[in-house]
Amino acid sequence: MTKEEKKAAKAQRRAERKEKGKGLWAEFKEFINKGNAFMLAVGVVIGGAFSAIVNAFVNILTSLATWPVPGGLAGLVSPLPAITDVQKGLGAGAHLDIGIGQQFAAADLLDKADALATKLYGAGYSDVQFVDAKGMLTSNYTLYGKVYYYNATALINWGTLLNAVIAFVIIAVVLFIIVKVANSAAAKKAQMEEEALERYYLKHPEERPAPEDPAKPKPTTEELLASILVELKKANGEEAPEPEEIVAPETEAAEE
Repeated sequence: MTKEEKKAAKAQRRAERKEKGKGLWAEFKEFINKGNAFMLAVGVVIGGAFSAIVNAFVNILTSLATWPVPGGLAGLVSPLPAITDVQKGLGAGAHLDIGIGQQFAAADLLDKADALATKLYGAGYSDVQFVDAKGMLTSNYTLYGKVYYYNATALINWGTLLNAVIAFVIIAVVLFIIVKVANSAAAKKAQMEEEALERYYLKHPEERPAPEDPAKPKPTTEELLASILVELKKANGEEAPEPEEIVAPETEAAEE
């Protein structure tokens, strides 16, 4: 291959890659501009807004349902037993151990901070040291309702599960109603179109299509192709035989 031929082949490959890139971009633009893609984007945005409404409504329902529970919905947690020293609480088995364990009531926070400050700095601790001990507790324990739980404790959060289940039920019911209304509207529209078409045929009976004879055999592939050939010849101004005349000789030849 000569140098000129190599350059020509390279230019041809470059042009083919460029044309292929244009084709992909054109397909992407066509997909983006389709109504279905646009409606999908609108549905996603509306779904996100609807999800926020559902979550707010679920929070109200669960707050009312868990009114007697201390701490409300956030208090619906169950701690699992500690299986390692890390899960037993702040400083468990070490010099910081003041017997707090995995959990303590929110009302006991100041007493626990006092015990921890005494453990760390002695009985004559300062206010700054007390705040430091209190911050150590609140950074290692998380408040659920009215109880602090150690961060390393394994928890079953029943409130989150209940919230998700109620939200799922509400969304499922709303979607069921929307789909049912849409299907009913589509069926009503189809019925109205059929009635309008029937009224038209009553006024113009000559345009009513002939009913199909169930006993009449369906046209074969050869007959359909022959009909298409006849129409093409007629469109080009040529004389065209009837479809039966085209199919008949082929059928006779096949039988022989």
